[in-house]
Amino acid sequence: MKNGVSIGLFGLGTVGSGVIQLIHNHQEELFHQVGCDVKVKTVLVRNIEKDRDVQIGDTELTTDPNKILQDPEIDIIIEVMGGVEEAREHIIKALNAKKHVATANKDLIALYGPELQQIAAENNCDLFYEASVAGGVPILRGLSDGLVSDRIQKLMGIVNGTTNYILTKMDEDGFSYEQALKEAQELGFAEADPTADVEGLDAARKMAILARLAFFTNVALDDVEVDGISQVAVEDLNYGKKLGLTMKLIGLAHFENQQLEVSVQPTFLAKSHPLAAVKNEYNAIYVNGEAVGETMFYGPGAGSLPTATAVMSDVVAIIKNMRLGVNGHSFVGPRFAGALKAADQRFSQYYFRLHLKDEVGAFSKITTLFNELGISFEQILQTPLSKDELAEIIIVTHTVSLDNFQTALMKLKDLPVVDEVISYYRVEGDGK
Repeated sequence: MKNGVSIGLFGLGTVGSGVIQLIHNHQEELFHQVGCDVKVKTVLVRNIEKDRDVQIGDTELTTDPNKILQDPEIDIIIEVMGGVEEAREHIIKALNAKKHVATANKDLIALYGPELQQIAAENNCDLFYEASVAGGVPILRGLSDGLVSDRIQKLMGIVNGTTNYILTKMDEDGFSYEQALKEAQELGFAEADPTADVEGLDAARKMAILARLAFFTNVALDDVEVDGISQVAVEDLNYGKKLGLTMKLIGLAHFENQQLEVSVQPTFLAKSHPLAAVKNEYNAIYVNGEAVGETMFYGPGAGSLPTATAVMSDVVAIIKNMRLGVNGHSFVGPRFAGALKAADQRFSQYYFRLHLKDEVGAFSKITTLFNELGISFEQILQTPLSKDELAEIIIVTHTVSLDNFQTALMKLKDLPVVDEVISYYRVEGDGK
């Protein structure tokens, strides 16, 4: 192996600038880890003349991707430019040119990860993407290396910092959804168009990546059931407090009997659940393994240096593989087909809030309906409403199948004593 490793960097935004900074400031640490010099030779940018905060030294800027892709001296490509189709095209060309790739692009990996991994393996190249999920939290390497001998049964995660910040402000400060979103945008936690975050799409991409890695099965983005937080009301969060619950946007992946369930949805957690204490913009992934039991990965889910740290962990792994001559040998294809669970095989507790006509025997009609479906109640709250002679009823069920719960909701809406079903959410206990 030669004395130094040259890197081509695609993108010099928030994460790209962090990569440059880390490589420049951590030369001694990098040399100690990999035994050679590491430098960024060329960076692909859209505008060479743009003023930038980061110092790039003798690194060359270019607007021509081929300047990097066709350079025989460049060993590793770091892709942090974002987008999907253009990034995919560049990475395929890089792999076919026998260049290893580290990317932070969750959208790309969620959609095309298996395809790109196959191309990498065919070219004896590494394709790593630690930074694509949860920023500076080393969850992917934790699953693929640290827990590789275990059988992972369940993953639950707060994998979107924007929504966690919004829900924290609603829960602790009584903000409305609109107020919390506005503050998140002002602080830079939320984009001007927050749709991908608040509607759960960003988290869904990350859960597809996590489920593939944890369960050795192909998971398409369309396999993930998605619901966001834009309809969450402060009233439900307040009732949750009275019931000992707190709400988070939870990504869930559960695999048993070669059947898979992957979802992203607002979920009430028991206050004792490890994820319940994760606040503001932080991310955490709670892992349940057959051997290890319960463990949790926690840290900043975004930001220049945290995400750049994850990118550089991939770069170090690639260079160590180069020294050993084993690049491209770590790819393991899917082991299971991973059929999706039917609704009658998905189990949880549920919270629901409804408006009930305040008349004799009204609540008994609800209990009769649920008893007929074999659904029992764990907690009940009842609050009189001043308007229209209605009562507000909040119920948390014991564990029930999704199929049964959906049937109950449908029949509830047809009951004459029920004025309206306001909301309903999944409930997770203490994590045991």
